[in-house]
Amino acid sequence: MILLLAGTSDARELAVKIRQRGYELLTTVVTENAAKSLQKVGLPVQIGRLTAEDIEDLVRVKNVAAIVDATHPYAEEASKNAIAGAQKANVPYIRYERESRLLYEKHDKIMVVEDYIRAAEAAAEKRGIILLTTGSKMLQIFTERLLGFPDITLIVRMLPRKDNMEKCERLGIEQKNIVAMQGPFSKELNKAIYDHYKVTMMITKESGKVGAIDEKVEAALEMGIDIVIIARPKLEYGTYYSDFDSVIKKLNELS
Repeated sequence: MILLLAGTSDARELAVKIRQRGYELLTTVVTENAAKSLQKVGLPVQIGRLTAEDIEDLVRVKNVAAIVDATHPYAEEASKNAIAGAQKANVPYIRYERESRLLYEKHDKIMVVEDYIRAAEAAAEKRGIILLTTGSKMLQIFTERLLGFPDITLIVRMLPRKDNMEKCERLGIEQKNIVAMQGPFSKELNKAIYDHYKVTMMITKESGKVGAIDEKVEAALEMGIDIVIIARPKLEYGTYYSDFDSVIKKLNELS
């Protein structure tokens, strides 16, 4: 049995490929929506956040031979728990993470920062109309630093979920400044959104090609918009790959 921590489209693709190679597989995700995506392709899935102890228990109960961590590049806590859980249960840990796209970092319109706080501070220094495309999880970091100033407008783009809208309301984001849409977004659609809101700065995570960072960044560059990219968390993963074949080859070696 392989335990695969999923939640992204490329994690689903990896899970399908692992199953095709004959491995018994259990996937885990945090949300119902992510679970439906896996269930549609016939993958067994468990829903809910997992602590290191939860993962250790799963390994023992399900007789797991290896853990494949294919969570989002910014799911830092999930990866820490997976690493700790694998160590506690004494099973191999394999990290799959989509390839980085930080080839943009040398452009004079782009600032790469180490975390969300620095991104918010950079926006506060620049002022203007800020489009936040980093989701809802760290939204409060930005509202605390950017709301309430006459020369700053914060526009947020996030998934059209009820909990996201409730969080926006609670943190003081006006409805007119919420773009509730599910991506990925084409370069043309990004441009249309930037133009509609007259965006002067766009903040994004380094989510990789699968996360459509290219379309966001290229659209902003063509329009002369400042860009802040939040770099990925720096974790010591150990066994780490950015392509499916290497993950499967490692699983074959462990069999």
